[in-house]
Amino acid sequence: MEQRWIKEAYRNELPDDFHGGTRWQSPSNIALVKYWGKKGKQLPQNPSISFTLSQCRTETSVFYEKSDKFSLDFSFEGKPNEAFRAKIEQFLLEQREFFPFIDQLDLRIQSRNTFPHSSGIASSASSMSALVLCLLDIESAAKGTNAIDRTKASYFSRLASGSACRSVFPKMALWGTTPAMNDSSDDYAVSLENEIAPVFRDFRDSILIVSDAQKTVSSRAGHTLMDTNPYAASRYATAKQNVSLLLDALRTGDLETFIRITESEAMQLHALMMCSEPSFILMKPDTLKIIESLRSFRREMDIPVCFTLDAGPNVHILYPAQYAEMVERFIMDELETYCTGGLWIADGVGDGASRL
Repeated sequence: MEQRWIKEAYRNELPDDFHGGTRWQSPSNIALVKYWGKKGKQLPQNPSISFTLSQCRTETSVFYEKSDKFSLDFSFEGKPNEAFRAKIEQFLLEQREFFPFIDQLDLRIQSRNTFPHSSGIASSASSMSALVLCLLDIESAAKGTNAIDRTKASYFSRLASGSACRSVFPKMALWGTTPAMNDSSDDYAVSLENEIAPVFRDFRDSILIVSDAQKTVSSRAGHTLMDTNPYAASRYATAKQNVSLLLDALRTGDLETFIRITESEAMQLHALMMCSEPSFILMKPDTLKIIESLRSFRREMDIPVCFTLDAGPNVHILYPAQYAEMVERFIMDELETYCTGGLWIADGVGDGASRL
């Protein structure tokens, strides 16, 4: 795949009047089977499965024009952000083998999120996949075409931020090689849109913002700590088994298995953080209170609602759309008090990245 894209790279001199703009939105995603630990060039130690979200997304605009050298201006939510600019510049310059025309561009990038940054919602997934899709649009303009290859978008999104490779696809995605999916790959994600039972196609995700503060430990650092985690080998084996079991549950609409695996995966992720050296705890006391309250609600009401966690304190409450009124009332009555400023986001399974 990589050799194909090297061969297809646009290597001509850009026209002097080459200029334009492109704008994409890409959503965050929430992993059900977690990706935690990597190898090689941003490759996963185990396969993962995620819901693609709808409301939590990044909107990115890129304005470009021909220049005698590469330059980049970047703003996030209307303000310069040097840390983000440096990360984007590094990624772009590392991809010049595939996109040689980068050296001929003056770029002005504007980006904004619809959700709190660095609070356990995968902002790097949404932002970097949106950026890659803009980059592919510029390549298409240089070639005089208008086609976007989503597999290619997933491949380069992965190089920017591992979980970003899943965000380009609608509904659900799988990233990582598994015998349970014939076209699966460590290099890019594949769509599960046509693999899932109807109940999962409009699943809801209510995201309870326990804290909107920046995480004390980045996901990148957390992945690195898996290299010495004493439970790493067992974790990777369990995740591979869970992918196979969850795929079966998604295909058949088995909500009981879905709930069991999803909650187990969430707790394993945070247990791995606590067992790392150095160890760290990203859950907050109110995270645990929400989990306990939700499990009691599920037992009392006998409805298929469950939770998952990303690498942060916030709680994703997952449930079929038909139970939305009951669950949202429960959140407002019982759980809102645990949210920072009463903030929670009513989200759900979405349709993936799109041009704006």
